[in-house]
Amino acid sequence: MQTLTVELEDRSYPINIGAGLLRQHSLLQAALPAREILLVSNTTVAPLYAPAVRAALADRRIVEVIMPDGEQHKTLATAGRVFDVLVANRFGRDALVLALGGGVVGDLAGFVAACYQRGVDFVQVPTTLLAQVDSSVGGKTAVNHPGGKNLIGAFHQPREVLTDTDVLQSLPERELQAGLAEIIKYGMICDLAFFEWLERNIDALRKLDPIALAYAIFRSCQIKAQIVGRDEREHGERALLNLGHTFGHAIEAATGYTEWLHGEAVGVGLLIAAGLSQRMGKLSTTDLARVESLLGRAGLRTEAPQIGAARAAAFMSVDKKVKQGRVRLVLLAGLGGAYISGDYADDALEETLRERFGA
Repeated sequence: MQTLTVELEDRSYPINIGAGLLRQHSLLQAALPAREILLVSNTTVAPLYAPAVRAALADRRIVEVIMPDGEQHKTLATAGRVFDVLVANRFGRDALVLALGGGVVGDLAGFVAACYQRGVDFVQVPTTLLAQVDSSVGGKTAVNHPGGKNLIGAFHQPREVLTDTDVLQSLPERELQAGLAEIIKYGMICDLAFFEWLERNIDALRKLDPIALAYAIFRSCQIKAQIVGRDEREHGERALLNLGHTFGHAIEAATGYTEWLHGEAVGVGLLIAAGLSQRMGKLSTTDLARVESLLGRAGLRTEAPQIGAARAAAFMSVDKKVKQGRVRLVLLAGLGGAYISGDYADDALEETLRERFGA
């Protein structure tokens, strides 16, 4: 097992990464000290891994909420169902919420934990590659709104993240590919050497090579933990982690959160951000081609849906990075050199949106 720490003074917490962690009863017992636990999972994950949690915590009171699978269920209505269960079972402030699942489960369970009685502890047990390398770390919790993704949420750090790499063996290939988009993102924003490592090892990752996977997960979490430790609430540097997300969120919202996985949309968003950077003269044509090649080799989509440039721009306009009416974008001054700016040519953005999303 490898352990990283997200350094946030008295709210610091460990990220434990290793094979077979869900089978280590003592580890689960230490991570979940509460006597009353609300386990939030979904219909896909719960049958696979909830029994291991129940076995490890047989001496605790565990109440389960099993939500439907899919981003379209990350809503206030679903959160309301979870609140109803907490209230009906008279859970107090010493209770703990356990998020067992991917990013949708983690985001929603964390949001509920942030709000219930003004905040109770929660623990993340991420079961998708995307959640293991990104959404389980950093304390961003939220639900979606028809007008945009993650518009209703709170910062609420978990007390621990338990990342069992064995669960990835049951992951559908499409979900694995979605997670690879977030891993590629880390190399693009601040680590050219990691991007180059991914170019050499992307085939091994797709084959679930355990050594390659362990390194990719560890390095991704390490980068995110360091950035979150310096800028927990996204006043500056943390926004770099949103490379590709403004475009990706527009794709998800415009298609009703049903047609695209989050990582798939982010993958196309990475390519759009790189394309805009190249159009602005910040990124070389060669590096743009490298990004597109790596995304393609990861099995990700590289063509955006034809939702229209104006519609894409409308969804981007409600992005959380909008300041004084202007969308601040994460762009690239070379691979490994991301920066945040609202100082870009409007015509370059408009041309890029038309090229990718259609007129």
